[in-house]
Amino acid sequence: MLVAAAACPCPPLLVPEVAAGAAPELDAARAACTDALGVLAAALPDLLVVVGPDDGAGTREYPAGSQGSFRRFGVDLDVRLGEGDVVTGGGLPYGLAVGAWLLGRTGWAAAPVEGRGVGESLAPDACLAEGRRLAGRAGRVALLVMGDASACRTLKAPGYLDERAAPYDAEIARALGSADTAALRALDPGLSRQLKVSGRAPWQVLAGAAEGGAALSGALLHEDAPYGVGYVVATWT
Repeated sequence: MLVAAAACPCPPLLVPEVAAGAAPELDAARAACTDALGVLAAALPDLLVVVGPDDGAGTREYPAGSQGSFRRFGVDLDVRLGEGDVVTGGGLPYGLAVGAWLLGRTGWAAAPVEGRGVGESLAPDACLAEGRRLAGRAGRVALLVMGDASACRTLKAPGYLDERAAPYDAEIARALGSADTAALRALDPGLSRQLKVSGRAPWQVLAGAAEGGAALSGALLHEDAPYGVGYVVATWT
Protein backbone atom coordinates (compact mmCIF):
# COMPACT_ATOMS: atom_id res chain seq x y z
CA MET A 1 0.00 0.00 0.00
CA LEU A 2 1.02 3.61 -0.46
CA VAL A 3 2.51 5.01 2.75
CA ALA A 4 4.07 8.25 1.45
CA ALA A 5 4.51 10.30 -1.69
CA ALA A 6 6.39 13.35 -2.84
CA ALA A 7 5.54 15.49 -5.85
CA CYS A 8 8.48 17.35 -7.37
CA PRO A 9 8.99 19.36 -10.56
CA CYS A 10 11.14 17.83 -13.27
CA PRO A 11 12.75 20.59 -15.36
CA PRO A 12 16.32 19.73 -16.35
CA LEU A 13 17.16 23.23 -15.09
CA LEU A 14 16.79 21.79 -11.58
CA VAL A 15 20.24 20.29 -12.19
CA PRO A 16 22.74 23.10 -11.52
CA GLU A 17 25.10 21.97 -14.28
CA VAL A 18 22.27 22.37 -16.78
CA ALA A 19 21.08 25.70 -15.37
CA ALA A 20 24.66 27.05 -15.29
CA GLY A 21 24.59 30.75 -14.37
CA ALA A 22 20.86 30.64 -13.60
CA ALA A 23 21.27 27.83 -11.05
CA PRO A 24 20.65 30.01 -7.93
CA GLU A 25 17.16 30.87 -9.21
CA LEU A 26 15.98 27.34 -8.39
CA ASP A 27 17.76 26.93 -5.05
CA ALA A 28 14.47 27.13 -3.15
CA ALA A 29 12.92 24.42 -5.32
CA ARG A 30 15.97 22.17 -4.85
CA ALA A 31 15.84 22.65 -1.08
CA ALA A 32 12.13 21.78 -1.02
CA CYS A 33 12.79 18.62 -3.07
CA THR A 34 15.49 17.60 -0.59
CA ASP A 35 13.03 18.07 2.27
CA ALA A 36 10.42 16.02 0.39
CA LEU A 37 12.83 13.11 -0.05
CA GLY A 38 13.52 13.24 3.67
CA VAL A 39 9.81 12.77 4.30
CA LEU A 40 9.79 9.72 2.03
CA ALA A 41 12.76 8.18 3.82
CA ALA A 42 11.12 8.77 7.21
CA ALA A 43 8.13 6.69 6.07
CA LEU A 44 10.39 3.60 5.97
CA PRO A 45 9.16 2.28 2.62
CA ASP A 46 9.96 -1.18 1.29
CA LEU A 47 10.06 0.21 -2.25
CA LEU A 48 10.33 3.63 -3.87
CA VAL A 49 8.89 4.07 -7.35
CA VAL A 50 9.84 7.17 -9.31
CA VAL A 51 6.97 8.11 -11.64
CA GLY A 52 7.41 10.63 -14.43
CA PRO A 53 6.28 11.69 -17.90
CA ASP A 54 7.28 9.58 -20.88
CA ASP A 55 6.57 9.53 -24.59
CA GLY A 56 3.59 7.72 -26.05
CA ALA A 57 0.31 6.63 -24.54
CA GLY A 58 1.37 3.70 -22.36
CA THR A 59 3.62 2.97 -19.42
CA ARG A 60 7.19 1.72 -19.34
CA GLU A 61 9.14 0.08 -16.55
CA TYR A 62 12.65 1.25 -15.68
CA PRO A 63 14.32 -1.23 -13.30
CA ALA A 64 16.92 -0.34 -10.72
CA GLY A 65 20.19 0.46 -12.42
CA SER A 66 18.59 2.20 -15.41
CA GLN A 67 20.80 4.98 -16.69
CA GLY A 68 20.01 8.47 -17.89
CA SER A 69 21.95 11.42 -19.22
CA PHE A 70 21.74 15.19 -19.54
CA ARG A 71 23.89 15.29 -22.64
CA ARG A 72 20.93 16.31 -24.77
CA PHE A 73 20.90 19.50 -22.68
CA GLY A 74 24.57 20.17 -23.33
CA VAL A 75 25.96 18.71 -20.10
CA ASP A 76 28.19 15.64 -19.84
CA LEU A 77 26.40 14.25 -16.79
CA ASP A 78 25.06 10.71 -16.35
CA VAL A 79 22.72 9.47 -13.63
CA ARG A 80 21.56 6.06 -12.47
CA LEU A 81 18.22 5.04 -10.94
CA GLY A 82 18.93 3.24 -7.70
CA GLU A 83 21.27 0.32 -7.13
CA GLY A 84 21.34 -2.71 -9.40
CA ASP A 85 22.94 -4.12 -12.47
CA VAL A 86 23.55 -1.38 -15.00
CA VAL A 87 20.65 -1.30 -17.45
CA THR A 88 21.40 0.16 -20.85
CA GLY A 89 19.03 0.84 -23.71
CA GLY A 90 16.93 3.86 -24.53
CA GLY A 91 17.85 5.59 -21.28
CA LEU A 92 15.66 7.33 -18.72
CA PRO A 93 13.24 9.98 -19.96
CA TYR A 94 14.16 13.44 -18.74
CA GLY A 95 11.69 13.48 -15.82
CA LEU A 96 12.99 10.23 -14.39
CA ALA A 97 16.56 11.39 -15.01
CA VAL A 98 15.86 14.45 -12.85
CA GLY A 99 14.35 12.16 -10.22
CA ALA A 100 17.45 9.95 -10.32
CA TRP A 101 19.61 13.05 -9.95
CA LEU A 102 17.64 14.15 -6.88
CA LEU A 103 18.02 10.71 -5.30
CA GLY A 104 21.74 10.63 -6.02
CA ARG A 105 22.20 14.16 -4.72
CA THR A 106 20.59 13.29 -1.39
CA GLY A 107 22.27 9.88 -1.09
CA TRP A 108 19.01 7.92 -1.07
CA ALA A 109 19.49 4.55 0.61
CA ALA A 110 16.17 4.08 2.40
CA ALA A 111 14.69 1.49 0.01
CA PRO A 112 15.15 -0.14 -3.40
CA VAL A 113 14.21 2.11 -6.33
CA GLU A 114 12.52 1.50 -9.65
CA GLY A 115 10.99 3.82 -12.23
CA ARG A 116 7.78 4.06 -14.16
CA GLY A 117 7.40 6.22 -17.25
CA VAL A 118 3.83 7.32 -17.92
CA GLY A 119 2.80 8.40 -21.39
CA GLU A 120 1.69 12.02 -21.40
CA SER A 121 -1.44 11.04 -23.34
CA LEU A 122 -2.35 8.08 -21.09
CA ALA A 123 -6.07 8.21 -20.28
CA PRO A 124 -7.08 9.03 -16.69
CA ASP A 125 -8.62 5.60 -16.04
CA ALA A 126 -5.42 3.92 -17.19
CA CYS A 127 -3.37 6.24 -14.95
CA LEU A 128 -5.50 5.37 -11.95
CA ALA A 129 -5.20 1.65 -12.70
CA GLU A 130 -1.42 1.95 -12.96
CA GLY A 131 -1.35 3.73 -9.61
CA ARG A 132 -3.36 0.97 -7.95
CA ARG A 133 -0.96 -1.59 -9.40
CA LEU A 134 2.08 0.28 -8.12
CA ALA A 135 0.58 0.56 -4.63
CA GLY A 136 0.42 -3.24 -4.53
CA ARG A 137 4.08 -3.74 -5.45
CA ALA A 138 5.16 -4.03 -1.80
CA GLY A 139 3.83 -3.82 1.72
CA ARG A 140 5.00 -0.23 2.11
CA VAL A 141 5.32 1.72 -1.15
CA ALA A 142 6.47 5.32 -1.56
CA LEU A 143 6.17 7.31 -4.78
CA LEU A 144 8.38 10.12 -6.04
CA VAL A 145 6.13 11.77 -8.62
CA MET A 146 7.87 14.02 -11.13
CA GLY A 147 5.97 16.56 -13.19
CA ASP A 148 5.53 20.25 -13.96
CA ALA A 149 2.36 22.31 -13.96
CA SER A 150 1.53 24.68 -16.83
CA ALA A 151 4.16 26.20 -19.09
CA CYS A 152 1.97 29.19 -20.00
CA ARG A 153 2.22 31.57 -17.06
CA THR A 154 3.97 34.51 -18.77
CA LEU A 155 4.59 35.99 -22.19
CA LYS A 156 8.08 34.47 -22.20
CA ALA A 157 6.93 31.03 -21.06
CA PRO A 158 7.52 28.07 -23.40
CA GLY A 159 3.80 28.02 -24.23
CA TYR A 160 3.30 31.81 -24.18
CA LEU A 161 0.72 33.41 -21.86
CA ASP A 162 -2.59 31.65 -21.31
CA GLU A 163 -5.00 33.17 -18.79
CA ARG A 164 -6.15 29.68 -17.78
CA ALA A 165 -2.68 28.70 -16.58
CA ALA A 166 -2.56 30.51 -13.22
CA PRO A 167 -5.93 29.14 -12.00
CA TYR A 168 -4.96 25.66 -13.18
CA ASP A 169 -1.66 25.81 -11.28
CA ALA A 170 -3.33 27.18 -8.16
CA GLU A 171 -5.69 24.21 -8.15
CA ILE A 172 -2.79 21.81 -8.64
CA ALA A 173 -0.91 23.35 -5.71
CA ARG A 174 -4.04 23.11 -3.57
CA ALA A 175 -4.76 19.50 -4.57
CA LEU A 176 -1.20 18.28 -4.07
CA GLY A 177 -0.86 20.24 -0.86
CA SER A 178 -4.04 18.74 0.60
CA ALA A 179 -3.80 15.20 -0.85
CA ASP A 180 -7.05 15.79 -2.74
CA THR A 181 -7.25 12.66 -4.90
CA ALA A 182 -10.66 13.59 -6.30
CA ALA A 183 -9.28 16.82 -7.74
CA LEU A 184 -6.36 14.99 -9.33
CA ARG A 185 -8.64 12.33 -10.81
CA ALA A 186 -10.72 15.11 -12.38
CA LEU A 187 -7.83 16.74 -14.27
CA ASP A 188 -8.76 17.23 -17.92
CA PRO A 189 -6.17 15.73 -20.31
CA GLY A 190 -7.19 18.12 -23.09
CA LEU A 191 -6.77 21.28 -21.04
CA SER A 192 -3.58 19.92 -19.51
CA ARG A 193 -2.15 19.32 -22.97
CA GLN A 194 -3.10 22.83 -24.13
CA LEU A 195 -1.31 24.31 -21.11
CA LYS A 196 1.74 22.09 -21.70
CA VAL A 197 1.42 20.36 -18.33
CA SER A 198 3.80 17.42 -17.98
CA GLY A 199 2.54 16.28 -14.58
CA ARG A 200 -1.10 15.43 -15.33
CA ALA A 201 -0.63 11.69 -15.95
CA PRO A 202 1.89 11.13 -13.10
CA TRP A 203 -0.39 12.97 -10.66
CA GLN A 204 -3.31 10.78 -11.69
CA VAL A 205 -1.13 7.71 -11.11
CA LEU A 206 -0.56 9.10 -7.61
CA ALA A 207 -4.32 9.48 -7.13
CA GLY A 208 -4.84 5.86 -8.10
CA ALA A 209 -2.08 4.64 -5.78
CA ALA A 210 -3.75 6.41 -2.85
CA GLU A 211 -7.03 4.55 -3.34
CA GLY A 212 -7.84 1.80 -0.89
CA GLY A 213 -5.07 2.57 1.59
CA ALA A 214 -4.76 4.58 4.74
CA ALA A 215 -5.84 8.20 4.46
CA LEU A 216 -2.86 10.44 3.71
CA SER A 217 -2.48 14.11 4.58
CA GLY A 218 -0.68 16.57 2.33
CA ALA A 219 1.76 19.43 2.85
CA LEU A 220 2.71 22.06 0.28
CA LEU A 221 6.44 22.78 0.52
CA HIS A 222 7.00 25.03 -2.48
CA GLU A 223 5.10 26.70 -5.32
CA ASP A 224 6.54 29.08 -7.88
CA ALA A 225 6.57 29.79 -11.61
CA PRO A 226 10.07 30.80 -12.71
CA TYR A 227 10.42 31.09 -16.47
CA GLY A 228 6.63 30.99 -16.69
CA VAL A 229 6.42 27.30 -15.73
CA GLY A 230 4.57 26.09 -12.62
CA TYR A 231 6.69 24.14 -10.15
CA VAL A 232 5.09 22.49 -7.11
CA VAL A 233 6.69 20.46 -4.31
CA ALA A 234 4.39 18.62 -1.92
CA THR A 235 4.40 15.57 0.34
CA TRP A 236 1.75 13.04 1.36
CA THR A 237 2.09 11.05 4.56
